[in-house]
Amino acid sequence: MGFVKSRLGAFGMAIAVCSTMAGFASQAEASSQCGKASWYKMGTKTASGERMDARALAAAHRSLPFGTKVRVDNLSNGRSVVVRINDRGPFVGGRVIDVTQGAAERLGMVHSGVARVKVTVVGGEGKLSGNCS
Repeated sequence: MGFVKSRLGAFGMAIAVCSTMAGFASQAEASSQCGKASWYKMGTKTASGERMDARALAAAHRSLPFGTKVRVDNLSNGRSVVVRINDRGPFVGGRVIDVTQGAAERLGMVHSGVARVKVTVVGGEGKLSGNCS
């Protein structure tokens, strides 16, 4: 009987782990946002109070907590970069994130100025709308 209980316990544990992992997968999917990105290098201070560094891998987002790390994927060329949210914006309709010039260079979007991107939370407590299709 002890063997049966331990096997059922192991089976129940496996189901719990699978359910938890499925929950993580759906959270990751819900933590993505698609739209347009632009880049900037002006100003002396960010909304978080940090000194603006155009070469840093940083970005502005309307609602993500400061310090949140996101992966930005350029949907046109497949390039991506991980940036840290340290500013607020963008303040132009249809845009979901503003990245620094340094991040824009890695994304290959300096010349175009704007790119279609997917933003995914990879570190921190932030949640995004999950509007990617």
